[in-house]
Amino acid sequence: MVNENLQQIAIVDCQVQISSVPQAVAAVVQRAQQRQGGYICLANVHMCMEAIDDPTFSRVLKQAALVLADGRPVFWAQRLLGATQAKQVRGLDLVMALCLSMQQQGLRLGIYGGQDDAVLAQLKVRLLRQFPELQIVYAYPPPFRPLTAAEDQQQVALIEDARVDILLVGLGCPKQEWWMAAHQSQLSAVMLGVGAAFDFIAGRKAHAPRLMQLLGLEWLFRLLHEPRRLSGRYLKHNPRFILRFGVQYFRSIISRLSGN
Repeated sequence: MVNENLQQIAIVDCQVQISSVPQAVAAVVQRAQQRQGGYICLANVHMCMEAIDDPTFSRVLKQAALVLADGRPVFWAQRLLGATQAKQVRGLDLVMALCLSMQQQGLRLGIYGGQDDAVLAQLKVRLLRQFPELQIVYAYPPPFRPLTAAEDQQQVALIEDARVDILLVGLGCPKQEWWMAAHQSQLSAVMLGVGAAFDFIAGRKAHAPRLMQLLGLEWLFRLLHEPRRLSGRYLKHNPRFILRFGVQYFRSIISRLSGN
């Protein structure tokens, strides 16, 4: 876990309470079973730098029930800052492990997001092929425009009426985090912001090879596949993340040497 209260989302507090996918699954399932609601964020470089650029977005992350280290660089940052038990909790791995646990526990899954009905249809087919007893009780791909107040309240009512336990929200960062924060008081489901996971599961986007994931090069694989969409984001965020972390890491070394 990056931190429940996320003191510095830009680079990461070293307090690690959740350090594996099974621990994260257990925490999410427990919240769902106890109807605690709230939302969970999966932090990567993009999210960290969005929080640096927008203090109000940083507050959205601080209000999350959990913020997990999804990106490999965020996980490495934790390790270098002294969190030796830290591990990456990759969003796609978490979603698949959650679906298995939900099937076993009889929990009800909702899906909000995705490009269109076709993507969600393929998503459901693939999930049910792997988890045939999984209860998918709600699925909605919102249009590429803000919903009216009436449309929004209609979807809230449908989610509640379906008694969704865990709601996967795939709108992309930071839109999905803003959406979850705005709706946490209206929904009893635990919400998990999953980014592009729907496209990966549905087969619309390719996975990076495992070696590239381990080497922290998943961003490069995605850039090669979607250069027009991702090049601006990576050029804007990645160098600044490295620079800011370098400063924080240097300060942590000086602090340790000085005994503070």
